[in-house]
Amino acid sequence: MKEGIHPKDYRFVVFKDMSNGYSFLSRSTAQSKETIVWEDGKEYPLVKVEISNTSHPFFTGKKVLVDTTGRIEKFRKRYQKSEQPDTQNTEAKPKSSRKK
Repeated sequence: MKEGIHPKDYRFVVFKDMSNGYSFLSRSTAQSKETIVWEDGKEYPLVKVEISNTSHPFFTGKKVLVDTTGRIEKFRKRYQKSEQPDTQNTEAKPKSSRKK
């Protein structure tokens, strides 16, 4: 294993899943300006995450998509029009006469 490539400033950090409010304490090098008082009464840096093992469909077994930023609705709205058949041009389009 190479020496000098791993960070040395590991510290305890609280990660909070913003989709369901689940929090857990772990060691990390992640930086944060926010802090939170943990169950043991000590204050730790707080890192907010959008999804964790308690809300991810793979771990929960549910096919529910967690969308905290509206990306899925934006995608559906954008491509919903292209999924609907075009009723204005009902005529068959002639095939190209170009040979392959």
